[in-house]
Amino acid sequence: MARHTTPPRLALTTAAAWTVASLMFFPILWMLLTSFKTELEASSTPPAFLFFAWTLENYIAVQARSEYLGHAWNSVVVALGSTLAALLLAVPAAWAMAFSPTRRTRGILLWMLSTKMLPPVGVLVPIYLLYRDSGLLDSRLGLSLVLCLSNLPILVWMLFNYFKDIPRDILEAARMDGATLAKEIVYVLVPVALPGIASSLLLSVILAWNEAFWSLNLTSSRAAPLTAFIAAYSSPEGLFWAKLSAASTMAVAPILVLGWFSQKQLVRGLTFGAVK
Repeated sequence: MARHTTPPRLALTTAAAWTVASLMFFPILWMLLTSFKTELEASSTPPAFLFFAWTLENYIAVQARSEYLGHAWNSVVVALGSTLAALLLAVPAAWAMAFSPTRRTRGILLWMLSTKMLPPVGVLVPIYLLYRDSGLLDSRLGLSLVLCLSNLPILVWMLFNYFKDIPRDILEAARMDGATLAKEIVYVLVPVALPGIASSLLLSVILAWNEAFWSLNLTSSRAAPLTAFIAAYSSPEGLFWAKLSAASTMAVAPILVLGWFSQKQLVRGLTFGAVK
């Protein structure tokens, strides 16, 4: 019986992929393990990897000190609210630039992308003053608005790339059947580009969930999301590594689960194209 051997190139590629994946996953694993240690064991040298006294006291202390569910609800509202608002703006903008381009379209896209290169701290003071005067400080609406505008360039770029691969014949056929502009977008464009839109939505939710700079500077208590919940365990007395790891695990667990179950949709959307 013939034996099937793995080609050296395939074996090398597989080994490299596992190595990179392990390096990327190790900080998450270390954070998870540290969350089950006592503060003394968490700061011990050399650190213990598996052989230590496992405890749930950090999770109990974190929940007793902070209202986890309240912070989690703020994160859900802000992430979904900012994403839906950004999609409502990004879909028609990407549609216009993909199917009715002008000589300025490329320049507009580059300008939108260049705004992501601006350090957020450079516009913190004017935005803070505007929010203070308009009553948007420490509000879910205010945080959702700034995250919507922050993620909008990325969504427009992604949707533009998806839309431009859709055959124009599909939209022209809808127009010949009497479809209005709104019906053309809602009933033709969106269903055809649904994988791309879904992957853009998921990416925007992840970016909004993980945003820390604006969360820490524009919220304090009422609208503070989980990123602010984590930062509460950094104090002038020092870092409480075990409790900080427990808070971080509780904060990233929902988005990790979402990413795990939606990974196929993300890959499908990122490789989306109407013309094969």
